[in-house]
Amino acid sequence: MEVGEQMSEVNSDGRGKMWHLDQTLDQPLGIEAGQVRAMQTNKALPLSVTLQLAFLSLGVVYGDLGTSPLYVFQSTFPGGITDTEDLLGAVSLICYTITLIPLIKYVFIVLRANDNGEGGTFALYSLICRHANVNTIPNQHPTDQKLTTYSRRNLTDKSYSSKIKKVLEASYVAQQVLLIFVLLGTCMVIGDGILAPAISVLSSVHGLKVAHSAFPQGFIVILASIILVVLFSMQRFGTDKVGFMFAPVILIWFIFIGSIGVFNIVKHEPTIFRALSPHYIVKFLQKKHLGGWYALEGIVLSITGAEAMFADLGHFTTRSIQIAFVTIVYPCLLAAYIGQAAFLTKYPDQVYDAFYNSTPGSVYWPMFVVATLAAIVASQATISATFSIVKQSVALGCFPRVKIVHTSNRFLGQIYIPEVNWILMILCLIVTAAFKTSTQIGNAYGIAVVGVMVVTTLLMTLIMVFIWQTYPVLVLLFFLVYMSVEVNYLFAVLFKATSSGWVPLAVAAVLLTVMYVWHYGTVKRYECEMQNKVSIGWILGLGPSIGLVRVPGIGLFYTDLAHGVPSIFSRFLTHLPALHSIVIFMCIKYLPVNTVPQEERFLVRRIGPKHYWIYRCAVRYGYKDLHKRDDVFENLLMESIASSIKMEALQANDVEESEYASSIDNVASISRAETPPSSLPSATRLNIQKRVRFVSSESSSTNSESLEIRRAAPETNGAGTGDTISYPPEDAGVNQQLNFLWKAKENGVVHILGKTRVIARTGSGLLRRLTINCVYTFLRKICRASDVIYHIPQESLLNVGMVNYI
Repeated sequence: MEVGEQMSEVNSDGRGKMWHLDQTLDQPLGIEAGQVRAMQTNKALPLSVTLQLAFLSLGVVYGDLGTSPLYVFQSTFPGGITDTEDLLGAVSLICYTITLIPLIKYVFIVLRANDNGEGGTFALYSLICRHANVNTIPNQHPTDQKLTTYSRRNLTDKSYSSKIKKVLEASYVAQQVLLIFVLLGTCMVIGDGILAPAISVLSSVHGLKVAHSAFPQGFIVILASIILVVLFSMQRFGTDKVGFMFAPVILIWFIFIGSIGVFNIVKHEPTIFRALSPHYIVKFLQKKHLGGWYALEGIVLSITGAEAMFADLGHFTTRSIQIAFVTIVYPCLLAAYIGQAAFLTKYPDQVYDAFYNSTPGSVYWPMFVVATLAAIVASQATISATFSIVKQSVALGCFPRVKIVHTSNRFLGQIYIPEVNWILMILCLIVTAAFKTSTQIGNAYGIAVVGVMVVTTLLMTLIMVFIWQTYPVLVLLFFLVYMSVEVNYLFAVLFKATSSGWVPLAVAAVLLTVMYVWHYGTVKRYECEMQNKVSIGWILGLGPSIGLVRVPGIGLFYTDLAHGVPSIFSRFLTHLPALHSIVIFMCIKYLPVNTVPQEERFLVRRIGPKHYWIYRCAVRYGYKDLHKRDDVFENLLMESIASSIKMEALQANDVEESEYASSIDNVASISRAETPPSSLPSATRLNIQKRVRFVSSESSSTNSESLEIRRAAPETNGAGTGDTISYPPEDAGVNQQLNFLWKAKENGVVHILGKTRVIARTGSGLLRRLTINCVYTFLRKICRASDVIYHIPQESLLNVGMVNYI
């Protein structure tokens, strides 16, 4: 049978012989994932440590939620209070809203849906992606599921969970809608980072005007702007530098507002507790009609910061956040709101500055100082949460690459992003100067708050279906209750979109466009890389030298592919006459988990026979992991390859060796009879064919015991003899192979990156051309390059230019 007929031969499974040879020579990374302990166990903490974390969580988690009493009532009644029963209805709505959403939804339900202790919108999305095939993020592999600690219970075909899962997995539109909702929730969190500092600081500083009405509003705005500039300027030092004062400040704040609330109840209206009857809610909404829905926009501000309980979970534990909320935050907030309502029943005309007006004169100035500090702390926590969500987005390929600075050696989650910080500061100052009052900013803030909550409810419903497999009645009850409440609040805040509510909508629209275009371009670029990959079977047919002169050292080819030879390698073969003695295809994989244990960081597999010295390595990171190329990284990589060599020695047997040799001979015969893949450029095929002929002519002089390959000398045209590489023989022992590996590492490591230009294909539609050629290209130009992100030293970097048409 001719070789050409061998290649066209198709096996019973419909696959060609070359495909099967590829699977033999370049097996997917799968077995290695089971050779390490992938489970991350969460040990129970002692009670003393849990209580300490609960105390510390006050400053980081509850600052924004705790400062809401500064502005809730004045936002609820911007036109004043005309009937005290309206006040009773409003305070009843506030109490039940805090109970229903922060307490029941977040503390007792959502906090349980954490990703190995990490919370936030992307944490929920990562759980869904690992339990249903809806992941639109490229470069994922089924073996990555071993990193999760969540048990995957099998779904029966007739269960409602299985049916809903199949519908979602079969619908591309549904998956895209789910992704858009996740990105939209992320955009709303970033919007909180703009609005929360503005409304908190402006509300606290407004206490000066209450004490001295002669202060002009312009002075209040300028003072608030100065505080904001100082606040954002301090971010580069990291939250750990000032974190020690966060918890005490917020604890004092909660004690103050709770005590003043009790004082106002006893002094002004002890019977105010009758407002806890839902009867007043019904009367309030019936009486006010449309005005009642407008008032919901102010009431929703009472739960601003509730999402932070879940978003900042990675710094603490579920139990510590639950303890802090139930024992301190919840009772103090109820006392503060009910106390203000008791004061307003006697002085309804002072609703505009209800918080400071209800504060006794003897503690007014201490309260002002504590309120200002609490506002700063609340702003700090919101900004830190914004940094965390942006880092998660970058790691999962949904946000342009930005500089991420880790500000603490003790706490990995404490980061600083300069570009995001200064953009947030500029937008925050614009909002403060444009709207001037907390009431106007509150109209915008409510949209961002409710938007995140609606997205969380949708994702939680899917988690209850796929992961928890909750009873259908309970899932339906959860969805209907919370969706009906939050959608009503959402419609209420959207009523103010024409005044100042358009701000978060505009910010979310811009961010959503940026994130979706970046994600779309990333996916398409990955698909292009998959289409242009080269057969490893054909590459190995070129011979041990790959048709090139091989020089001492290690060459790391970075690629998005977890299987197959990347197109960057064929481009390299076209233009450079030498290849390193050891070649490693590096695939950087960002997994939808918060962190990957260091022992599971590298997955290594040899490609082809031993004397080719070609490896594939998948480097896996979670969205909280710090990836840096340094001596530690290179040593860990070498140790992983060494472990792979040792494992091969233990698993080797004569049958496998004979099968491998037969496969290599078959590939070599095919490659000599056939031309390179048609997907390669013509220049590439011509140059490689010449080198194949050169290797064939030299193969007769190759030593079977020790493969000697000439190293190019520095003289012009490589005229000198140069040094030689002494490869270990094919049957070399483990020690010989390890010595060769570490010697190659000592000779130097070169990082080879593809500098890719992405262009829309000819004939593409106008929208596609604008998206790829304009928006995506612009974002790639202004974002940080891969070598900067990976901290690759310039002296060991080699860029290979490429053009991808998508």
